Amino acid sequence: MAFPEPRPQAPQLPQHLLRTINCQQGAVRAVRFNGDGNYILSCGSDKSLKLWSVGRGTLLKTYSGHGYEVLDADSSFDNSQICSCSSDKTVILWDVATGQVTRKLRGHAGKVNCVQFNEEATVTLSGSIDGTVRCWDNRSRKSEPIQILDEARDGISSLKVVQHELLTGSVDGRVRRYDLRMGQLHVDFIDSPITCVCFSQDGQCTLSSSLDSAVRLLDKSTGEMLGEYKGHKMKGYKLDCCLSNRDTHVLSCSEDGHVYCWDLVEGSLSLKLLVGTAVVQSLSFHPSETRLLTAMEGRVQVWSAEPEETEDEAPLL
Repeated sequence: MAFPEPRPQAPQLPQHLLRTINCQQGAVRAVRFNGDGNYILSCGSDKSLKLWSVGRGTLLKTYSGHGYEVLDADSSFDNSQICSCSSDKTVILWDVATGQVTRKLRGHAGKVNCVQFNEEATVTLSGSIDGTVRCWDNRSRKSEPIQILDEARDGISSLKVVQHELLTGSVDGRVRRYDLRMGQLHVDFIDSPITCVCFSQDGQCTLSSSLDSAVRLLDKSTGEMLGEYKGHKMKGYKLDCCLSNRDTHVLSCSEDGHVYCWDLVEGSLSLKLLVGTAVVQSLSFHPSETRLLTAMEGRVQVWSAEPEETEDEAPLL
């Protein structure tokens, strides 16, 4: 007699608040996991960048060198370097261990909204309100970028690079995908200023959020819209969206104090996570676990699918 197969368990969602970190760096403009998810980067309006441990929420290092608020940051694959960008029009490369500035990259004509390393951390890519993406060679001492992508007709709000592909979102309402190896450009028109873009984990789709309070999932090769996710509020702020680490759910910040989480396939709202009463400015999903970071005002929240057992008694910072 054959027993029926057990029903597959529904993916869990990060809805338990593990800890709140009071960052003490003004408003937190962006919060990011590092590559392996063991550390947190928080970008502050007080010109500082801070590195935290995920497990305890303790401050490990403060990086000071920008002249204005820090808007985005990324960690290299080996955790030895951090790149950050700021309203001061610069991109800075940091030595993680010493906290020292290793390079300060100048060339953008306006504030730099987004920054990311390529996978080997040999190139830093930065996107600015000046409408350009600049590619900087980290192994060279030259001050000029090795490539400038200036196809956008308005500011670059978001960028993601995976292998040889670069995805950018612009205030001109277009999502651009560059195949840097083939020298090709693919453009999808959304008709609303883009606030955030990302690739799906399987590399087959692109996700973009825009100021018409919608998040859209597009087939990367055809541009066909596979899903549209609504219910959140995004009218005047540059807020993040992302996919869960297994591509099962779409998540977005919202101006109403919640993070919205939709089932990717069905499009139904799976979770409306209350963070607080202000705008949820930024979020980041753990690369391998069901954990989520959110940023609201001057605090970062760490969420998990399960309440933590061993560190329940640890005081909130």
